[in-house]
Amino acid sequence: MNKFLKFGAAVAAAAWLALAGAPATAQTRVKLEPVARGINTPLAMVQPPGDPRMFIVEQNGRIKILEGGQLKAAPFLDVRSKIKALFHDFDERGLLGLAFHPKFKENGKFYVAYSAHLDYQGDLGQMLWYDHSNVVEEYTVSSTDRNLADPSSARRILSTAWPQFNHNGHWIGFGPDGMLYVSMGDGGYANDWGIGHNVTIGNGQDMTTNLGKILRIDVDKRTGNKPYGIPPDNPFVSTRNANPEIWALGLRNPWRCSFDMGSRAAELYCGDVQQNSFEEVSLIGRGQNMGWRRMEGNACFDYQKPDDHPATCDKAGLTPPILVYNNCTAKPQGCLGISVTGGYVYRGANAAWRGKYFFGDWSKGFAEMDGQLFVGTKGGDGKWTMEQVQVTNMTGKIPYVLAFAQDAAGEVYVLTSITTGPNGSLDTIYKIVP
Repeated sequence: MNKFLKFGAAVAAAAWLALAGAPATAQTRVKLEPVARGINTPLAMVQPPGDPRMFIVEQNGRIKILEGGQLKAAPFLDVRSKIKALFHDFDERGLLGLAFHPKFKENGKFYVAYSAHLDYQGDLGQMLWYDHSNVVEEYTVSSTDRNLADPSSARRILSTAWPQFNHNGHWIGFGPDGMLYVSMGDGGYANDWGIGHNVTIGNGQDMTTNLGKILRIDVDKRTGNKPYGIPPDNPFVSTRNANPEIWALGLRNPWRCSFDMGSRAAELYCGDVQQNSFEEVSLIGRGQNMGWRRMEGNACFDYQKPDDHPATCDKAGLTPPILVYNNCTAKPQGCLGISVTGGYVYRGANAAWRGKYFFGDWSKGFAEMDGQLFVGTKGGDGKWTMEQVQVTNMTGKIPYVLAFAQDAAGEVYVLTSITTGPNGSLDTIYKIVP
């Protein structure tokens, strides 16, 4: 699912301080109001355009509808049979993303991203060594019941063989330009190295693979034999030895992305999970190279010595993240967590919060839930700072922070779990309120 565990790395707990240059104490105080309980590992909650309902993505393969504060008993869609069997104690696969077509009210189309059984297309190496395929699939709502999808309408848009079980990414969302964006992790394992990785430069920098990228496609058209269209203004359409779907590159595991609903531009924010030392939030634009694996956060990176960052490296053409903080695995001093969870720019009723970016971290440690909530603020000089968010109505530690959501009014929600794996129906979605 999101990246929580840095594969092959030990996770350490540590004292937490703020990012250097940011306040050490919380200035933003919130309450967390429960809006949905009894959920199985919620990884997304999406409101269709012009629709009062909220659709909740459960990792185990179901989408549930929240309407009028009540969960409907029957799932909107159930793709559990299509998903590779998940580990109950911890897994990064599953039903990972949901996006509604901009004309959903007219055409009833929506899209899901999930970890399917491996489709190795006759490739013996993939058959022997790869783990699963991540797919994006189109569905249409039932013609007789608006609260049910038509499972027979499934049309596979995109399928990518995945080397490992982790670093899947696979947030999907439509931008203000009407194109579908897909976040793609680097393929799994550690240090962007190993089976299924470009050993020389890593998948993040390899333009012949979609791994480690943000993709941008047109679901309403077709290019050649592809089940989708390639937008002609994609940045690498005319670049030799580059996949034309690529919108941006240099990502490790972009776990939960979002567009700022208050901006007409395609301002895409992503929490990109890094290796052992840092976590980062990036603002990703057309054709940008976000640095992985040449960089981890804002530091140079050596995949053979991942915790020993070189003093210098080639930073030419790289776009730095807007926010970076210490990962408790290798940088316990002043650390804030072990796995960033991307959020949303607030555009709701509280004027004091508008324009601030709410996000979080899965936990400060793996052994017990210790979720973290942050808010990022862009200063007049264009630089970003971050601070801890203080939750005033909850005693003890916050549950694992899996994802965030935003409704049509611009309010922000946090999706949480009390377990490390897709177990039972124990989890809660909260609305963030003053």
